[in-house]
Amino acid sequence: MPLYAVVEDGGKQYRVQEGMVLDLEKKPLKLGARFEFERVLLTSDGERVHVGAPLVDGARVVAQVTDHGRGPKQVVFTYKRRKNERRRLGHRQAFTRVRIREIVPPP
Repeated sequence: MPLYAVVEDGGKQYRVQEGMVLDLEKKPLKLGARFEFERVLLTSDGERVHVGAPLVDGARVVAQVTDHGRGPKQVVFTYKRRKNERRRLGHRQAFTRVRIREIVPPP
């Protein structure tokens, strides 16, 4: 079983492994920048599982920014029947794409 961790970012939880590519909420970081996830909730090395209460002390997950972009367009269409009232809106969510470089379990 490979090394994995559960991290929290932007109000969402992600199960990550080394080498994995992940789309996160937009972050003000430059391409190639490295950063650490502040909230590591769980780590596992295949034999031992460390569960935080709520965070695992000493565990780190290091990621590197590979891209910034915007997701697919979501169309929002509202109308009121018999009133000739229609409204069409669109939204594209901005994201930051990162690659997980290293998972350091607690000592």
